[in-house]
Amino acid sequence: METQPPQSDSSQETLASSSSNKKPTTVNISDRAALAAAWRSPHPILTHINADTTWLLHLPYPSSGVAPPPPGRSRYNVLLDPWLQGPQSDGGRWFSIQWHVVAPSVQTIQELNGLLSELEDDLSPRGSGPENGATAETEAVVAEAQDATSHIDVVAISHEFTDHCHEATLRELPRSTPVFAPDKAAKLVRSWQHFDTVIEMPAFLAAETKDWRTALSCAPLPPWVGIGRVVTPGNTLYYHSALMVAWTSSASGETANKGAAIVYSPHGIEPDALVGMQGTGLRVLALLHGLDDVRLRMMKQLNLGAVNGVAAARACNAKYWVATHDEPKKGRGLVMLLLGRTTWSVADAVKREGQKRVVKEVEGVEQVASYEFVELGSGDGLVLE
Repeated sequence: METQPPQSDSSQETLASSSSNKKPTTVNISDRAALAAAWRSPHPILTHINADTTWLLHLPYPSSGVAPPPPGRSRYNVLLDPWLQGPQSDGGRWFSIQWHVVAPSVQTIQELNGLLSELEDDLSPRGSGPENGATAETEAVVAEAQDATSHIDVVAISHEFTDHCHEATLRELPRSTPVFAPDKAAKLVRSWQHFDTVIEMPAFLAAETKDWRTALSCAPLPPWVGIGRVVTPGNTLYYHSALMVAWTSSASGETANKGAAIVYSPHGIEPDALVGMQGTGLRVLALLHGLDDVRLRMMKQLNLGAVNGVAAARACNAKYWVATHDEPKKGRGLVMLLLGRTTWSVADAVKREGQKRVVKEVEGVEQVASYEFVELGSGDGLVLE
């Protein structure tokens, strides 16, 4: 059953946003020219692969200070919670089975890999001519590397539930693709005996971590990338936690511990777990957190929803709050009879959250959230400028 929260008495949404008037740069994978232009920029890109909670983060390789990228590559691609075709079921079909309502922007991993290959091909030295040092032999080597190598460098999984850890989709990836996951999801993936490398991602306590690279960067990741799980103390089941991908454009010098990150929390995370993020040396470019409040009636809170999202975006000082895991999927089973969903607008959530909290003041001036809310459809991407 879907309900609506009390509506604000404002006829126009007032979103918590940055002081900058610059509109976020978004692209769709169907617009190849705009996508190629974004790909050539020095900024990371976050792409919504389906309308639910599958994402692909494209990180530009640092220009100096680290080992050069593989031939024909300009970006390191991190795939989050892949689920493309077919149903997902947990606990048996009688208990819960769901299907996408909105078609994913790509139908297969092969199609996704082909798109990434095309984008890299546009930047490769092919056709640049001998005057730029690109001989027929070197062009052939680059072409062969692009054709033979997966452009998805690593997979990160937030939960063991099959809308996040979808076996059929994951089996489309090469065995050599490393997978990072929490303990239960890691055990599940290992049981398939498909992937060569499955790593239990490290826990990350924002308030206690001063060096994110020591905590999160481990082989086979490149030294400038880290993946981990932001946890709420006491939430041992990690249902309300977040997956974090961090990176830096420098590998040495006094900026080595500085960097950027996305915080991906499809079910929501308690804001207190994010309060210490600014002390880690990381700037949170995007918090991925849903709008919908989802619960099993009289039993369990599932997705914490937009009111919590407002507080979480403020707590980690995110530049962008990006909606996730809000696709109204079609389904059957016992869970569908028990599921309750409240759909919030950002404006109403901001108002409600403001009523719940005590306004903190610094020298008599109210602290104002600086995030920009962005909602991306299937195939839409956000340039993280």
